[in-house]
Amino acid sequence: MKNVKINHLDFVVDKLTNSIENVKTGDSFKTDVSLLTRDEIKVVSKKNGWVFDWKSELRAPEKEVYKLTISGSTNIQGLISITFRDDHVYMHLIESAPFNKGKGKAYLGVPGNLVAFACRVSFQRGGGGYLSFNSKTQLIEHYIKSLGAVHFGGTLMVIRPETSLKLIDKYFND
Repeated sequence: MKNVKINHLDFVVDKLTNSIENVKTGDSFKTDVSLLTRDEIKVVSKKNGWVFDWKSELRAPEKEVYKLTISGSTNIQGLISITFRDDHVYMHLIESAPFNKGKGKAYLGVPGNLVAFACRVSFQRGGGGYLSFNSKTQLIEHYIKSLGAVHFGGTLMVIRPETSLKLIDKYFND
């Protein structure tokens, strides 16, 4: 049996917004989530400030990699890698674009938007709204408070259907 590497996620949910929100102006922008293409992977590299190896995520046949963009734009705001399991969606990686991290970030709400998308995929594909991921230990409380996730022991976190619906309604209320 092949050893599966478990990523312990360490994204910070800066704010649950109705979409993504410009830090300076407070303006909200409608977003789209779509599959990342092989052509787009060139801009999502470590030399461009991204932390994770998104090329290997894209190559893994069992994983789906999605990008978050502002509607009408091709500029990638964040990425998420998910797998559909028998009864839920598992989140492997999530990352905000380099310009959406730290004190000088351009937009708030990117991680929340991507998590809400994964919750929606869980409902659409028969996972009942369940989403799981492994957290870094020091962020377990953060995910309980910010996302309403449940700590299932060890580093496993689960977002249940009722919480998924709240996140989906917040981000995809059209």
